[in-house]
This record gives sequence, C-alpha cells and structure tokens, in this order.
Amino acid sequence: MRFALRRVGKDKTLVSNAASAPKPASQGSAPPQPGDLDVRVIWQALLRKKRAIIIPTLLAFVLSLVVVNLITPRYKSEARILIDGRENVFLRPNAERNDERGALDPEAVASQVQLVLSRDLAREVIEKNKLAENPEFDPVLHGVSPIRSLLALFGIGRDPLRMTPQERVLDAYYSRLTAYAVDKSRVIVIEFQSRDPELAARVANSIADGYLALQLNARQGQARAAGQWLSGEIDNLRKKVADAESRVEDFRSKSSLFIGTNNTSLSNQQLGEINTQLNNARALKSDAESKARLIRDMLQGGKPIEASEVLNSELIRRLSEQRVTLRAQLAEQSSTLLGQHPRIKELKAQLADLDRQLRDEAGKISRSLENDARIASGRVESLSNSLDQMKKLATSSNGDDVKLRALEREARAERDLLESYLAKYREATTRENIDAAPSDGRIISRAIVSNTPAYPKKLPIVLIATLATLMLTAGTVATGELLRITAPRTPAAFEPVPQQAAAATPELHELRVAPAVDLIAIDRIADDLRAAGEAARKITIMGTGENERIMLSALALARLLADGARVVLVDLSPASPILTAASVDPAAPGLAELMLGEASFGEVISRDGQSPVHLVVAGRSGADRALLQSPRLTIALDALLRVYDHVLLVAGTATDLPARLLTDQARAIVVPDPSMSTEARSRFSGQLTAIGFASVTMLDPLSLPPEIQNGPREAA
Repeated sequence: MRFALRRVGKDKTLVSNAASAPKPASQGSAPPQPGDLDVRVIWQALLRKKRAIIIPTLLAFVLSLVVVNLITPRYKSEARILIDGRENVFLRPNAERNDERGALDPEAVASQVQLVLSRDLAREVIEKNKLAENPEFDPVLHGVSPIRSLLALFGIGRDPLRMTPQERVLDAYYSRLTAYAVDKSRVIVIEFQSRDPELAARVANSIADGYLALQLNARQGQARAAGQWLSGEIDNLRKKVADAESRVEDFRSKSSLFIGTNNTSLSNQQLGEINTQLNNARALKSDAESKARLIRDMLQGGKPIEASEVLNSELIRRLSEQRVTLRAQLAEQSSTLLGQHPRIKELKAQLADLDRQLRDEAGKISRSLENDARIASGRVESLSNSLDQMKKLATSSNGDDVKLRALEREARAERDLLESYLAKYREATTRENIDAAPSDGRIISRAIVSNTPAYPKKLPIVLIATLATLMLTAGTVATGELLRITAPRTPAAFEPVPQQAAAATPELHELRVAPAVDLIAIDRIADDLRAAGEAARKITIMGTGENERIMLSALALARLLADGARVVLVDLSPASPILTAASVDPAAPGLAELMLGEASFGEVISRDGQSPVHLVVAGRSGADRALLQSPRLTIALDALLRVYDHVLLVAGTATDLPARLLTDQARAIVVPDPSMSTEARSRFSGQLTAIGFASVTMLDPLSLPPEIQNGPREAA
C-alpha cells in the first residue's frame, strides 16, 4: 500500500487516499518485470549471440589442436622398487639373530623416496648415461632460444647462460623425474620422461640400480667405519684389561689372599677344614663317652655285657668260649654228681673266675673308652682355639677381600667389554668384506621402452581448451544479460492490497470513520518507549507534514530516549540538512555511500553534537532512492538492532519505502500536521495498524519545543 498524503487546507481534513486494488491478472502468464530472473530470457540472449560463442570456441579448438601437434612428445618409463627391509639373518649380530625386525613405517618409505631424488644419485646417473652431452638436457649445446632469453630478461624463468653446465643438466633431469610411494604399500615408483623412449627406460633402470648400489655402499661404509672405531677401542681395552688384572694380582699378593681349591680363598678354606675337624672330634668324644657310660651301667647292674666294643674284643671272645665249655661240662656233671661234689665245685669255681675275668676285661674297655673321650675332648678344645684364631684372621682380612673383589669385578667388566668388542669387530669385518649383502629394497619391475607419448595429452588438452572457451564466452553473455535484467527498480512503498483482502476487510478499502486517536506528549512517549524495553527496539517515525518538521521531532525524541539508553537515529527520508548540521562530523558519509560500497559500516555512524545520540544520515544529495531496495540496508538495520537499545527510523512521508522495512517488528510514531482533524488521524492510525505496525502513537504537536512547532524556517 502506498500513502499519498496531501494537504487540503488549514481547516479542512487530511484524507488518506489508499491506492486502488490491482486489476486481476490475465489468463496468460504475465511478462517478467524488471529485476526478475527468467531462464528463457537468458537462453534467448545466448541464441542471439551464438556467433560470439561459437567462433571463439572453434578458434580455441583449432589453436589447441595445432599447439599440441607442434609440441615435441615425451615418452615415460617407470621402474618399481619394493622396500622390504630384508637382511641375511646370518649377517646380523649374534644378539639380534632371534629378534624380529619391525615393519617399515610410512615415514621410512618417504625417506627412501628422498634418497631416490638425492643429488648424489642424480650425478651418478647423469654421468653413467652421459646426459650432459645430450642437447635435451643441456639446451646450450644447440643454442639458447631468443624467446627464452627475453623471458629471463624480464625475470620469467632462469637464463641458461648464467647457469653452470651441471645446474642446467640437473634442472632438466629433475624436471623429467618423478618418484613417489604408492599409497598403503612400501613400493616406490620411479618415472622418467624423455624424447627418446629408450633413454627414458635406461635412465629409470639406472636410477633403480644406483639406488640399490647406494644403499649397499652405505651399509659397507657403515660397517667399515664401525670396524675402524672398534679396532681403536679394542687396543685401548686390551691395555685396560692388562692393567686391571695386574692390579688384582698385586693386591692379592700384598694381602695374602691366595686362592685355594674350588676358587676359594686360602683362609676360608682353612677355616672350613678346621671346622670339619672340630665337628669330627666332638662326634668322637660324644660316641666314646656314650659307649663307656653304657658298659659301666651294665657292669654296675650285673647285666650281661652285650656292647659291641666288648663283644668284639679277642680276649672276651676266648673267655666267652671257655665259659660256654665249662657250663656245658657243669651241666653234664650235674646230671650224675651232686652239688657238693668236688668236681662240681671246681667247675663252678672256674665259671666264677671266667665271669670275673669278663667283667675285668669289660671294665678295662670302659676305661679305655673314657680315655678316648678325654683325648677327644682335648682335641675339641685345641680345634676350638684354632677356629677362633682363624675367625679373627678372616675378620681382619674381610676389608682386603672386599677391595680384592672390587678389583676383580672391574677387571672382569673390562674383560667382558673387550670380548664383546672383539665379537662385533669380527662381525663388522665380515659384513664389510661380503659384497653380496642384501639392501633394504629390491627391483620388482624394471622399466621398458614405451611407444605411447606421455606428454602432451592431446585429447584432454583440446577438450579442456574448447570447453573452457565455450563456458567463458557463454558465461560472459549470460552475465551481461543478468546485469541488464536485474537493474535496480523503484518499487512501491507498500504492496497493494489484493481485491480479496479488500473485500474481506472493507475498513481498509473504504474510508469510514474510525475510533478517535488521542494525541500523546513527547515526554510521555519517551517514558512509554523506555518501559517497553525490547518491544520498543525498532521505532518508525513518519508524518503528514514537511520532512524537516518530522526530522526535528525525531531528533527531539531521540535525545529524550538517550538518557540511560543507547539510541541511533537513521534518516530514510529524502536528504535533509538537519542531521548533517546536528552531527559532530558534517562530512560523514551516509546510507547511499554504504549501499554503493564506498563507505564501511563504522564510517557512516556519527554522533549528535548535543547528546549521546548516534546519527546515520541519508547520504549525499541527489542519491538514487532505489538504493533503499538493496538487501544491504536490511542487513545494516539488523546489525544496529543488535547493538542499540532503540533504533529510530525517520521515514518522512513514507512515499517510496518498502513496507516490510518499516513495519517488521516496529512501532510507529506519527508526527501529524497541526491542522489534521481527529477523523483523519483515526483513519490514518487504523491504516498503519492494518499494514503491520505493532502499535501506532500520535505525537501531540503542542508538546514539541517551540522551534519545532513554529516550523523549520523559524527553527533555522
């Protein structure tokens, strides 16, 4: 809806003439309006300018075809190497023969790729294949191209004449060499390009062979260096071992810490022997005392002597035999003779004498055992004294023994280190002398001669050049047409109300009397807006009189709201000098410069000279009002709404502004003409509410400052 507010007279009412409803659309499709995107229009433009598209495309096709046929072809050959870290287990050190070598990680494979690209290997391959004598790798041999010299003069490329022959050959060599690792594998691909297919294959194979030879030489050099170092260390260690062993023997002789059998010191060995003898003597003493006490108990108790020492005596054995004979005779005679017979008495007397002799002999044996026990006791005492002396001697030699063991450990450590170095030296010497030691990689695919050029790719180059030219020319034509059909237009301030909506809401289509609207003083409006908080963040100020009066009213309201709040005043009305004069920076750019991209968002915001209010002026005079249709204006207002507590949009008479820009979540403050009747104010308020304002407030002209009530001329 578009408002045309006109002044009829001082005493007459101001009527709001709503725009008539649009005519119904015809049955056919409406022609596209300026600014609408129509694919058919673009297609028609492409057909109209087909010559401008087809001719450059054909020229690009022919030119690219000629160029790719003039370029000297290059042939590519490739060799593949598998990095498996293989090694002869018999050439490993003894300590590592049972260890499993870990798999190579991607970083190790990438390092091997850099070894393939090394300059040392490049020099060997260049010398082996005599690439320095080939004009393909040294362009100076056939003369330098004037075009190339001219480009080098302007800093595009390098001048071959200022490069050494080795630099020229290496530059050409690396420009034709490509080495990379295949993803998720340990395979290295070596690709080489040349105008001669046989040379390309030969160089690729030379690089692979040189890489393996370089690894083998590195291993042999490592073994050679290790052997030389070990040889010097072995000589030093031999001297150290000899000195350490000499110190051990000297200290042993000074401390009398000689070694006996079983690698035991002599004092410890003697101490053990004396201890053994002492134990044996104590056992003999105990055994003799036990046997003597047993025999003595038998004699005192009158029991038969049955001890082994007694029974084993030769005299006891003869006496026992005689006793048995006499007892047999006594038994034989007793069968015929009485007990008082002399023969019987004689035999009994002989038996008694034999028993006495047996007991005497047993007593002698018992005394002999007691003597043996006393002898053993004396030996025990003697051995105990000897053991105590040996203990004292061993205690005094413990300190020397500790020092001797420390010297022996040092000598043993030096000896073990010498033996390990000798073993490593023998292994290093063996690895150095074996020429067939395997390297970390092996060639799994040798390069062969290729008959298909790898460069240039004729078909892809021709297709890409042709399609790129086609897309570029078509895009240029389409872009020009889009710029033409999307030129800025000046839309109506408010969209017209459809006939159906007008029929449904006749109060918006027909002028009729609306409820009366009260006029509110500017101070009260400011208080109400502060109390509303977030609901009063966006405020649209418009009116029915002069734009200058509306601007002065908006500035007065903004200054009232600025007390305790952040307020910005945005001028959307035709350019007015009021805000420019009030700003501390009269030369500040405005919305017109912001929409055109000539000023940044921060540059268009200035400050009021009499209050904390921030100002955004309309911009330079005579700017196209169609710029207010730009989406950048909506983005700028959204940014202001996030920063300020109140954003005041001064719309003036609102004759050419988009309705959504002014009404979206906004309150309307109307500055009516003093001569506007109550009926006209009510009708105008109802229309503003109907088009989307959250609330409409009529400002009392009498509450404004005198300079505003008297008009802008008086104020000026």
